[in-house]
Amino acid sequence: MSTNQPDARQLRTILIAVSIALMAVIASVSGLNVAQTHMAVEFGASQNTVLWIINIYTLALAALLLPLGAIGDRLGRKPMLIAGLGIFGVANVVAGLAPTAEVMIAARVAGGVGAAMIMPITLAVITSTFPEEQRGKAIGVWTGVAGGGGILGMFLSALLVDVADWRWLFVLPVALVVVALAMTLKVVPNSRERSAHSFDTIGALVSTVAVIGLIFVLQEGPERGWTAPVTLISLAVGLIAAVAFVAWELHRRDASLLDVRLFRERGLAGGSLTLLVVFGVQAGIAVVLFPFFQAVLGWSGLLSTVAMMPMAVMMMAASGLAPKVTARVGARSTMAAGIALAGVGLVLMALFVSVDGGYPSMLPGMLAMGIGMGLSMTPSTEAITGSLPREKQGVASALNDVTREFGTALGVALLGALLATGYRSAIDGKLDGVPQGAADTAREGIANAVEVSGSTPSHAQQIVQAAQQSFVDGWQQAMWAGVAVMGALFVYIALRGPKDSDPVSVSSRRPS
Repeated sequence: MSTNQPDARQLRTILIAVSIALMAVIASVSGLNVAQTHMAVEFGASQNTVLWIINIYTLALAALLLPLGAIGDRLGRKPMLIAGLGIFGVANVVAGLAPTAEVMIAARVAGGVGAAMIMPITLAVITSTFPEEQRGKAIGVWTGVAGGGGILGMFLSALLVDVADWRWLFVLPVALVVVALAMTLKVVPNSRERSAHSFDTIGALVSTVAVIGLIFVLQEGPERGWTAPVTLISLAVGLIAAVAFVAWELHRRDASLLDVRLFRERGLAGGSLTLLVVFGVQAGIAVVLFPFFQAVLGWSGLLSTVAMMPMAVMMMAASGLAPKVTARVGARSTMAAGIALAGVGLVLMALFVSVDGGYPSMLPGMLAMGIGMGLSMTPSTEAITGSLPREKQGVASALNDVTREFGTALGVALLGALLATGYRSAIDGKLDGVPQGAADTAREGIANAVEVSGSTPSHAQQIVQAAQQSFVDGWQQAMWAGVAVMGALFVYIALRGPKDSDPVSVSSRRPS
């Protein structure tokens, strides 16, 4: 590891560099969502192909986080970050110029590989460089960018689509990469693990198969059907690989990719579970918010994204505040308070959101959600990274990131499915007298209902009102499910979370 301790100015510059790199990765996760119709028209692509263009990036990113985080620990974190930025930047240039959907998909895969090299290293640089007394604040900034960056990236992407062309979406990550690369070359110190053991190749391969199988199920299940053969096969492969990974890591022990026995520790288990649930709820909320803004309130994509910004701002501000709160009351109390506040936000949205109430009926719940998630994310991240030794920080950071990606995919799949089921159940009794074809289309979703209402003028108002009210009914079901999950998490953290008397980070006490 580097022996020269950077001064305060250098530490700030390092934090800015890795935050910009992280922002490029996070913005690319959600940015293309605003350009689905544009890609479908320009490439002549089906909706399934468009979804693959969007999802393949996240799939590659999640699958390779753990292996590439471990390789970064061994080869050096700075070289890995530089290589990742280079691959990621070139991939986005190719995507921006892609003449066909096939080239676009290949570029998105390459972008996911580059992102998997970048994301765990950004956090590992912080945990291996910053002194313990400043580490919490730096992690707070990192978690703020990781949590709010997706919404900010979507806003900038929607703005680019509105004022220019959808291909300009790729200018944003490329510009961020150029800045991050220049700063990384200049200020980011190198650090690496010195291990006498060979790299756990089998563990890396099996973990990749497990993550691909399980993430694929969550991404494709809603589209293909949860009982479709490809979904069930993917689920079986993912679960078998996950069990095999745990068995292999227990067998390999000291030379393992990830010491799974560490999940017995309160910090690692509590932090991982909290991030899984919090990011799942956040992602699920985002999925159901946009149809509300666009189909119920009739807003544009850009205005809908702007409407999400208060939650993102609160989340980022609370993430920065969380280290001070943790220092005063302890990690477990801070995490529990954040979870409780996020749960209150869900309750507010379940109780008060209505068609007539519009955006003001939603805003208090969004603000409470943002603050609660920000408070819980920072100590959770620090609990995870603090559970592994300093030389394994690439693995620790990758585990943190994999947990976030799983949570996101799980939340989108489950809350989206609950909303869709609640919508279909509620609208069935509201379409009496509507022609059969139009009624069947309206049952598919609120966007379909709004579209088909234009072709049946005599029933247009009935269809739109039925769809809007049914969407709110389905929304409430999804929110109450989120409340139940957050309540269970609150009880778990209150009983089994990191002890408030324990240091949040233990990595500095372990030899590197």
